Amino acid sequence: MSLIDFEAFPLALAPLAGFTDLPFRQVAKQFGVDVTVSEMISANALVYGSKKTFGMLEKFPNETPYIVQIAGSDPAIIKGAVEILNDIDSIDGIDLNCGCPVPKVISQNSGSSLLQDLPKLRLLLETIKLTSKKTYTSAKVRIGFSEKNPKDIARAVNDGGADFMSIHGRTRLGGYHALVDYDAIRDAKEVVNIPIFANGDITDAAKALHVKNYTGCEGVMIGRGAVGSPWIFHQIKHSQSSPDPSIVHQVILSHFDAMISYYGPYGARLFRKHLHTYSKGYANASAFRDTINREDDHEVARQIVDEFFKPKSQYF
Repeated sequence: MSLIDFEAFPLALAPLAGFTDLPFRQVAKQFGVDVTVSEMISANALVYGSKKTFGMLEKFPNETPYIVQIAGSDPAIIKGAVEILNDIDSIDGIDLNCGCPVPKVISQNSGSSLLQDLPKLRLLLETIKLTSKKTYTSAKVRIGFSEKNPKDIARAVNDGGADFMSIHGRTRLGGYHALVDYDAIRDAKEVVNIPIFANGDITDAAKALHVKNYTGCEGVMIGRGAVGSPWIFHQIKHSQSSPDPSIVHQVILSHFDAMISYYGPYGARLFRKHLHTYSKGYANASAFRDTINREDDHEVARQIVDEFFKPKSQYF
């Protein structure tokens, strides 16, 4: 059964550690994102029964399709993790992380380290495909480790049995600051027969349309462009520009409340990083951030957030 309509140019929320947790995905889903992906899950942690890791698998009821992303390099561990995920009915697909640039992940031969060993990447995907009972097997990759080799990477993913893939248009060496190479994404698209989500620096509807037309990809995946702007998915689908300030106010309070509901009072502290992005472009944003960073009472913090983002607050 197909849950993702690739004929309709679907929009996906990229996995971002520390940001795309259940409360944030809940907000993004309200704005029409088609596919949500969990934060990166360690296959080792799953197999060895980490309680925190199992908590990260929880999804919001309307998150369909919902993809769980796993990271690892040992085929036996990957197989064990997939067998565990098979028993969780709410999951629609399993994605292999082949793009994380963090040294801790690289040192374990996981994440973007797999871009240096394409036979291993392919073997891990084959293991997921053969073991999984889910609708989708996929991979999220970059266009290379130090050097760009998008076609070879795309072929490895395709030959590994993936149903679709997501490509971030930077190398591991390029981190998150090098220019996104949409030519490389287009090159990858030309050599595979599976759908591709293009990823990297998609921050508004115009950019999404450009990437769609330029790369020929079937969809786009947005990560950092959605942090602080979860309404971007609605804007892309409806070719809109800036959201109404009253809607922004309501969304931010709703997101805050969801954080408290999910994490308890500590959610107010965790929400600070979101407030730093939500407040960009507002007058007195620096003073607001300083105040909210010092406030530990979640009820007082909510009052401060409520007052700051009321429509009377003005953009520069």
